[in-house]
Amino acid sequence: MDLHFGDSKPTDEERAAVDALLGPPESSWEGAYRSDQDLRWARGGREARDRRDLLLPGLHAVNDRIGWISEGALDYLCRRLTVPPAEAYGVATFYAMFSVKPRPATVLHVCTDLACTAAGAADLCAGVEERLGPGVHLERSPCLGLCERAPAALAVRAGDPVHTAVSAPATVTAAVLAATAPDSAPEEPPAAMAVPQAGQEGLTLLRRVGVVDPASLDDYRAHGGYTALRHAFGLGPAGVIREVTDSGLVGRGGAAFPTGRKWQATASQPDRPHYLVCNADESEPGTFKDRVIMEGDPYALVEAMTIAAYAIGAHRGFLYIRGEYPRAVRRVQHAIDQARARGFLGDDVLGQGFAFDIEIRRGAGAYICGEETALFNSIEGYRGEPRSKPPFPVEKGLFGKPTVENNVETLVNVLPILTMGAPAYAAIGTERSTGPKLFCVSGSVARPGIYELPFGATLGELLELAGVRDDLRAVLLGGAAGGFVRPDELAVPLTFEGTREAGTTLGSGVVMAFDTTVPLPRLLLRIAEFFRDESCGQCVPCRVGTVRQEEALHRIVARTGAEAAGDIALLREVGRAMRDASICGLGQTAWNAVESAIDRLGAYE
Repeated sequence: MDLHFGDSKPTDEERAAVDALLGPPESSWEGAYRSDQDLRWARGGREARDRRDLLLPGLHAVNDRIGWISEGALDYLCRRLTVPPAEAYGVATFYAMFSVKPRPATVLHVCTDLACTAAGAADLCAGVEERLGPGVHLERSPCLGLCERAPAALAVRAGDPVHTAVSAPATVTAAVLAATAPDSAPEEPPAAMAVPQAGQEGLTLLRRVGVVDPASLDDYRAHGGYTALRHAFGLGPAGVIREVTDSGLVGRGGAAFPTGRKWQATASQPDRPHYLVCNADESEPGTFKDRVIMEGDPYALVEAMTIAAYAIGAHRGFLYIRGEYPRAVRRVQHAIDQARARGFLGDDVLGQGFAFDIEIRRGAGAYICGEETALFNSIEGYRGEPRSKPPFPVEKGLFGKPTVENNVETLVNVLPILTMGAPAYAAIGTERSTGPKLFCVSGSVARPGIYELPFGATLGELLELAGVRDDLRAVLLGGAAGGFVRPDELAVPLTFEGTREAGTTLGSGVVMAFDTTVPLPRLLLRIAEFFRDESCGQCVPCRVGTVRQEEALHRIVARTGAEAAGDIALLREVGRAMRDASICGLGQTAWNAVESAIDRLGAYE
C-alpha cells in the first residue's frame, strides 16, 4: 500500500467518527480549519500526546462507522492525537479486525479454529461463499469464543451505530441471514445456555448465571451482590490482600501466579498512580468462560475489580475485552454505567472516600494481546508486542506505573473469598490448587459448555458430566498452547500440579474432546496455522519457528512412516528453539500440542 499521508483527506463521515470520540478539534494543529491565529502558535500538542492511548479506540471508531480505515481517516486521527502516521499504520495493521484496504461495510467472520473445524467449518465457509453477494466480505477467523455452539459466525455491519449478529451453531442459511440482515437475525440465546449446571446447588462462581437478570443491579444485590465489597471496606486494603493470600488463590489464566503476592507487590510500590487491568481478551482456542461471566453476571466483575483496586490503591481500572465479544461489551458497559449512577463506582464509592472507575477498551483480534505486557502496549496505543521482563508489571506496567493484571475468572474468585472467608475457600479443592475452577468443554461431547468443579476432580469425571462419546480419540487440555492426552489417561487430576505431573498442562481450563471422526493431522495443521498467524514477529525464534513448524506439518501430512521421520526431527529441533529462546509464552508453547500429539498419540505413525 502506497502511503502519502497529508495528501488524502478524510470524508465527512470519517471526520465525524473521530470527532465523536475525541470531541471537535480546537485548532488546525489537530485537524480544524486553519485560522490566522493558528499560524502564530501551536495549541493542544502536549495534551494530544497525552491521549496516545485513544489511538485504538479511534481506529475502532472509524472501522465501526465505515468498515475500513482509509489513508485520509488515519491521517486525520494521527493529527488529532499527534501520532506519527507510520506508527499508527503499524498499529492499524497489527489487528485482524481492522482493514486498511477498501472492503464492504459488512464483514462475516466464520470461525475456522479447532472446535469449529471439527464441527464442519470448512463446509460452512464453502456454502456461505457461494451465496454471499459482493456486499459482504467473508473472513475466515480464529476462535470467536463460541465453542459450545460450534460452528460459529459473527457478522459486523459498519454504520452509526455498528450492527452485529451472532450465528451459532451456524448453518449456511443462518450465517447468510446474519450477514445480509443482522437486525433480523435470531437473538442470541442467554448466557445460561452455555452453563449446563445453571441453577444447580453448590455452585460458587456460576451461581448467579441464569438466576439473576444481568441488566439489573437490584437483582444482583438481592442475590448477594456487593456484600464482598462491604466486607472489603471493613477489612481495609491490607486485610483484603491478607485474605486473598491466605486463600491460596492463583491466576486462572494459565500462569498460576499467586494473586495475593501480585497484589501485595503492587500495593507496596511508592510510585503512583497504581493501575488495575482486567484481561478479558481470552483468545485461546476453546476458551469462552470469561465471555459467559461477563454476559451472565457482569456486576460480579465490576464489584471484583473495585475490590482489587481498593486493595492495591488504584483509582483507575481498564477492562480489555476482545473485539469478538459485542454482547459482553454491551452488558459490562451497562453494568458500569449503572454502578456509577448508583454510587458503586466514581469519586466516592459507597461513601467510603475511595475513588475508582472502570474504562472498557476493546481488542481488535490479536491473540498475543492476552500476554500482559502486550496488552499494556495495546492500551497505550502501540503495537501489541510483549515487553522484556524485568521490570515486571508490579513495578512498571501500564503507562510505566505499578499495575496488577488479572483475568476475569481470577477476579470473580475474590468475591467468595471475602464472603466465606479465606479458610473456607482454601478448604475447596486441594492443598496446592485451592477453590473452584471453570472448565470450557467443547468438541465431541453431548453437553458442551462451562463447568464449575473443585480443583482435584478428574478429567474423566468432567467428561462424564459433559457426556463424552464412546469413540473418544484424544482430549486437548489447555487449548492450542496445551497438550493432548489419550483416552486411557482420563484419571489425571484437574489441578495445576496434577496435570504437570502427567506431562501436560491445565492452562486456562480448556478441555476439547475429539472422537475418531475428527482428522487429527488437520487439527495439528490448524494449530500450526494459528500460531503462525498470531505471532507478533518481534523475536526471531517465534517469527521463523512458527512458519517452519507449519511447513513441516504440511510435508508430513503427505508422507507416512520413515518418510516423515526427518521432518519430525526438524519439528523437535524447531520446537526446542522456540521454547528456549522466544520472548513470551506464545512462542514458548507453540510446539506443545504438536509434540504431545506425536509422542502420546502417535499422530504420524
